[in-house]
Amino acid sequence: MPSIVEAEFTAAVAPFRGEVTAHCYRMLGSLADAEDIVQETWLRAWQAWPGFRPRLDDRERSVRAWLYKIATNRCLTFLGRTARRELPTAVTPGEAQEVRWLEPLPDGLMSYADHLDPAERLVAWESVELAFLVALQHLPPRQRAALLLREVLGYSAAETADLLDTSVAAVNSALQRARLPRAQPAPDRDAPGTAELARRYAAAWEAGDVEAIVAMLAEDARFSMPPLPEWYAGRDAIREFLVTGPLTDRWRFLPTSANGMPAFATYSWDGTAFVPMGLDVLTVRDGVVQEVVSFLEADFSRFGLPGRIER
Repeated sequence: MPSIVEAEFTAAVAPFRGEVTAHCYRMLGSLADAEDIVQETWLRAWQAWPGFRPRLDDRERSVRAWLYKIATNRCLTFLGRTARRELPTAVTPGEAQEVRWLEPLPDGLMSYADHLDPAERLVAWESVELAFLVALQHLPPRQRAALLLREVLGYSAAETADLLDTSVAAVNSALQRARLPRAQPAPDRDAPGTAELARRYAAAWEAGDVEAIVAMLAEDARFSMPPLPEWYAGRDAIREFLVTGPLTDRWRFLPTSANGMPAFATYSWDGTAFVPMGLDVLTVRDGVVQEVVSFLEADFSRFGLPGRIER
């Protein structure tokens, strides 16, 4: 039976595990790395719990900020010894051997956002979009942390300075330097027709209908498959790739969602069963598929997906 102290600690920190995991994922671009950092954060928090003195007038906010401080500093230490994560479209061929690849985030791990107010919920989802994450990974770690704490989590400059053990002037300076490229319009996550477009996209793959697939793509659509460095841009290049490669096989697509976007677990027929090939995440804008990222090393179990389909 847990002790009174253990029960008190668990009750205090458990409500924040989901959002702290999402924060570490944004910082690191990897769910596996984020979960390792969260484990370290919880261990350090437990070790420090006897000496922690939360504010009596706002205990919950005090505990939350304390956990973010530990987690952010663990992320910064980790980032000091590892390469940033990328997508193939963001690197040159010469860099591909040295980078680590961005990983997808199951939407189920964003369930904490359901309890936020509408404006905060929108920011939370936008901050895990693939385009935002790719841009974020190009910022130096402390600028990345300052931007997330201020612009995504809503901490004041003074609070952010406390969390990063720095000055308000340093935080403001980091934010001024943390210039992300001008974002494209937000993906059509909840727009009418997005779900139907995704359904037709999967059906076209299963039917091997390359013209139907290409017709759903934007003129400047991109298709990549990390960890493979090659990627394809434009309808013609994607069509040629599909007809000479993937569409020579039979496919099954199971719907899921990742990074706030429609996604599919893709399975290819190996002669006896459909076996996992990749997790395809679709970016939909203006009623067409703007980008497909097929994560070939995605862990299907994290998405609650089967390891094979018998028929």
